[in-house]
Order: sequence, then C-alpha cells, then structure tokens
Amino acid sequence: MNSDEEEERQPERLPISRRPEWADVTPIPQNDGPNPLVPIAYKEDFRETMDYFRAVYRADERSPRALELTKEAILLNPGNYTVWHFRRQILEVLNADLHDELAFVGRIAKSNSKNYQIWHHRRWVAEKLGTDASNKELEFTKKILALDAKNYHAWSHRQWVLTALGGWEDELDYCKKLLEEDIFNNSAWNQRHFVISRSPLHGGLRVMRDSEVSYTVEAILTNPENESPWRYLRGLYLDDTESWINDPRISSVCLKVLSTKSNYVFALSTLLDLICHGFQPSDEFREAIYALHASESEPLDSDLGKAICHVLKYIDPMRANYWLWRKSKLPLRAVSSQ
Repeated sequence: MNSDEEEERQPERLPISRRPEWADVTPIPQNDGPNPLVPIAYKEDFRETMDYFRAVYRADERSPRALELTKEAILLNPGNYTVWHFRRQILEVLNADLHDELAFVGRIAKSNSKNYQIWHHRRWVAEKLGTDASNKELEFTKKILALDAKNYHAWSHRQWVLTALGGWEDELDYCKKLLEEDIFNNSAWNQRHFVISRSPLHGGLRVMRDSEVSYTVEAILTNPENESPWRYLRGLYLDDTESWINDPRISSVCLKVLSTKSNYVFALSTLLDLICHGFQPSDEFREAIYALHASESEPLDSDLGKAICHVLKYIDPMRANYWLWRKSKLPLRAVSSQ
C-alpha cells in the first residue's frame, strides 16, 4: 500500500470479536425498536465497530484501545460527531501527541474537506497546541484551497488561525498570489479585506486604504465585469460613506468604464449608490449614461438616478424588478443638478 489513505482503510481488517484485547467487552447492538419500519442494512464491519463503540462509550472507557476504536469508527464514518467528541475526551486523558492527531485529521480531510466535524476537531487540536501550530495550519489550509479555492471551511479555519494563533506575515502576499491566479476569486478578495482590516501588521483599514484603492481600480479597469473588486472597493470605506463619495477615484473609475460602453453593469450600480448618498455628478456623467440608451421611443428620465435604473433594467434583465424597486425608492436628493 502506497498512500496514507490506503493504510488507514486497513483492507485486511481482523474482526474486533476475534481480537484478544477486546475479549472482555460485550458489544451493544443498535436498538431500533421492536418493529423498525426501514431497517438500515449496515455493512458488517461498520455494525460491529459501532456495537463495540457503544460499549466503551457507555463505560466511559478512555484508554488506548478506545482511542484506536474511535479511529476505526471515524474511518468508516467521518461525520459521526459523537465519535469525534469521545475521541477528544480520550486524547485529553491520555495526554496524546497532538501533532500525530493533526496528521491523522489531515489524512481524513483529503477526501472529506467539507466535513464540519473534521474542521471542528482540527481547531480543537490546534488550539491545544497553541502558536506552535500556526504555520502547520496555514500550510494545511493552503493545500485544501489549492484543490478547492472556495472551500468555506478552509477559509474559516484559516481566519481563526490568524486571529487566534498568529501568522499574518505573509498573508497579504498569499492573497495577491491567489488573485494573480484568478482575479475572479471572491474568496481571495474577502480574505484580502480581512487581512488589511484585522492584521496588526498593516495599521488598519484607513492606513491601507489609499494603496488598496489604487490596486482595486486597476483590477476593475482590467475586468470591469468582475463584481468582486467593485464590492471590495466599497468595503474599503466601511463606516466612512463620506470619504467614499468624495474620493474622486471612485466616480472616475465608474466614468472610465461607462465610456467603454461595455461591461458596465457594476459601474452603473456603483454610480447609482453614490448618487443616492449625495454625490453630484457632472454633465460628463450624464452624457455618458445617455449615450448608453439611444432610444427615441423611450427617452431617459431627466433625473439621473432614475435614468440609471432604467438602463439597468434593460442590461441586467435578471434583476429588472430589483432596479424598478430601486427606482421607486430613490430619494429626492438623488436628482442631479442640471
């Protein structure tokens, strides 16, 4: 057998009932009641393992053999939260090597990377190990994300590791690398915002804002149809709407994209939000928007906010009703000056 997973499956399994070390244990069968409607046809190795597990669990036996039994049970069903919970109790009593436990969880996670119980258990182990586990956990999540860049569990675990155990030093570079590989990776954009706003190394959101706006504007101009940097750009002004409205780079990138007359849904949407929050667009914006809708039969409203909603209704038909609703909710201050 060449892989760790093949070793863990133990294909030449000896039944527990034939193992001398279990001779003193009476297995407890599953109780489905006297007349089960749909009895489950368990495989024999699973049925036997769980029967013995019930026995040690009821006896609260926290021993090396019980630990090994939980391993067998987990290999048969990695989603059994009771088995994972009991395994943690045993690990504590035995003062087991938790680095070995991380290796075990890593092997299980290869084919179960979206299993809640595995990630919960891994966090528990890492928390016990403390800061010494930081690098190992960050590398572990990198491997998972290399296979599935949107794995929520891996991202959540990674953020917990950074916050609880540290390891911020290379995280912004890691986000940059992921975005170079796939600029549409919304998870990497989210992580980038998490880093600049939470990392103790970068000074916080306001300190990083100027350089981040420049980085994001460049990403938008390269792929204006990519929603993620537009959302990220707004997130850079979290709880600071006034600065968002007054930063000329925000309205400028909208105008540049509108001038291309293609892939401008998010540019229009952003401009609409700016107007609704008090931004007063110049005639240059009005001309750019009116140039997008050259229909004599259905002229645009003189209210620029309503005109934007009208255009969006046609170029974004999947959300036509949403744009009609936005149009009906426009405040009076959204009216542009002539």
